[in-house]
Amino acid sequence: MNASSLNEFQNIDNNLNAAFESNDVSKITPLISEDWFLLDPQFGITPGDKFLSLIRSGNLVHISMKKTVQKVIVENDIAIVISKGINHGQYNNVEFNAEHWVTQTYKRTNGNWICMISQEMPAGCLQR
Repeated sequence: MNASSLNEFQNIDNNLNAAFESNDVSKITPLISEDWFLLDPQFGITPGDKFLSLIRSGNLVHISMKKTVQKVIVENDIAIVISKGINHGQYNNVEFNAEHWVTQTYKRTNGNWICMISQEMPAGCLQR
């Protein structure tokens, strides 16, 4: 891992975060694969189409999503990116604030890095 990888994926992650903050599915879909999914401890595997339908309906609203890339591993056209982030929003009109570790798997397609999997883990899970 080098500084240029960290910077490159921080920019990629910032763009993905901004797309989610826009709550505009048309801005999110070019940055994720057709079979993208979210894995988290509370809901398990959430397929991308279900996740995007929650955004489209307004039942899931991202107000702020900020992550800092901590580690990047690149092998050919696959990258694993580990970040620590804070997410603020609303789910079914209930406000949430979450600090979590995020592992995202990206695949380089036609020169662009596309997110295939997002996995979140509460930051408190790692505290001793």
